[in-house]
Amino acid sequence: MKKFSNTLKMAILTATVPVGMLASTSASAELSASATVASTYLWRGFELGTGTPAISADLVYSNSGFYAGVWVSSGDTTGGTEYDLFAGYGGSIGESISYDLSYISYIYPTGIFSETEKFGDFAEVVLNVGLGPVSITYKDNVAGDTGGYALPEDYSYVSIDTSAGDFSFTLGAHDGAVDDSMHFDVTYGATENLAFTFSAIVDSDNSAAEPEPTVVASYSIPLM
Repeated sequence: MKKFSNTLKMAILTATVPVGMLASTSASAELSASATVASTYLWRGFELGTGTPAISADLVYSNSGFYAGVWVSSGDTTGGTEYDLFAGYGGSIGESISYDLSYISYIYPTGIFSETEKFGDFAEVVLNVGLGPVSITYKDNVAGDTGGYALPEDYSYVSIDTSAGDFSFTLGAHDGAVDDSMHFDVTYGATENLAFTFSAIVDSDNSAAEPEPTVVASYSIPLM
């Protein structure tokens, strides 16, 4: 499970703040950090970096299931640099059921939305429930139509994740934005640090504008 956890972490770090890897059920306080370089910025099936490499890092404090931290990235072509502030609580019931509830605020200090995107302007509540190797994540936009880079008020996103050996799989669906599209990702964890993700839009209301499939290579290292 450790290798799958690292593989999933690297795959999600190329897209946005991770969910399951942030929570810790340890009874003692812990401070962790990592850095990742990816060949492009992949966000829920869409390549936002237009081929530009993305560098990101996170700093997370966790204690008895509670966690909080910051995720920073060199950003994407439109939004510019990005940092996300998050906090949540996660745990498990028995050995097979896990849960995680968090709040994330996405902030873009540079780029064309630097004057409008501030704390709380674009934020999501995230619920993740896992059963064995399968987990379901629901993300709901709670910021409303605040302008800037924020998504529409009725936007939500649902994904199903699972794993098999060194491979992890994600099926995600957008509702209320991005042409109500659906994407499918396959990630291969070549090593503890190196992963490759193949991502493709498999359904969209605007089939004429569907992007080409994307392959992302990412390399992650722990900093502390």
